[in-house]
Amino acid sequence: VNWTDHGTIFGQSSFEWGHTWCFRAWAAQAVERDGKYYLYVPILRKGATEEADSPGYGIGVAVADNPYGPYEDAIGKPLIEGDWNDIDPTVYIDDDGQAYLYFGNPELRYVKLNDDMVSNDKSVGVVKQKMTAEAFGEGTGDRSCSYAEGPWFYKRNDLYYMVYPAFGKTGGENISYSTSTSPTGPWTYGGVVLAPNNCYTIHPGVIDYKGHSY
Repeated sequence: VNWTDHGTIFGQSSFEWGHTWCFRAWAAQAVERDGKYYLYVPILRKGATEEADSPGYGIGVAVADNPYGPYEDAIGKPLIEGDWNDIDPTVYIDDDGQAYLYFGNPELRYVKLNDDMVSNDKSVGVVKQKMTAEAFGEGTGDRSCSYAEGPWFYKRNDLYYMVYPAFGKTGGENISYSTSTSPTGPWTYGGVVLAPNNCYTIHPGVIDYKGHSY
């Protein structure tokens, strides 16, 4: 309940490859490894336009010595630079030390991060998940499933969880979840955590503390 304001810890302007007219960094997640803190954040890339084949978004990674920064661009370029789908990163380091970066709107994707946390396994590349009703709930309209964006990936009691905003049939977004016995899927839809509230971008995060999940 007691919070301390540490000011701005990082911004899009800290990425030289970010678009100059849209200084916006959002939907970030930080994770600690070997005493360093790595912040993953989607950024509008230079040269981006409204055209479908323009650069679009990229996922950058910044590093700091403590969780509240200051953070600095770790590699001087996007870690992920594919298309307009590449937003909303979520990171989890598994028990065997393998780190996974999931992301995506409206399609869920992942890469396996290398031990340095600032590069990914190119032999695996970007893997696209099967976006089915069985995996992520029944879709609305022309959507194959309910998954929307903003995933949060973590593990609890040997089960992997994907918690995410989903498009509800009554309008707005709800928070839903899917589970898997493997960090790379396949996923099984689990249901709604929080019912629709007629709002959007309800990006979730989950933490376990003293035997409870929040």
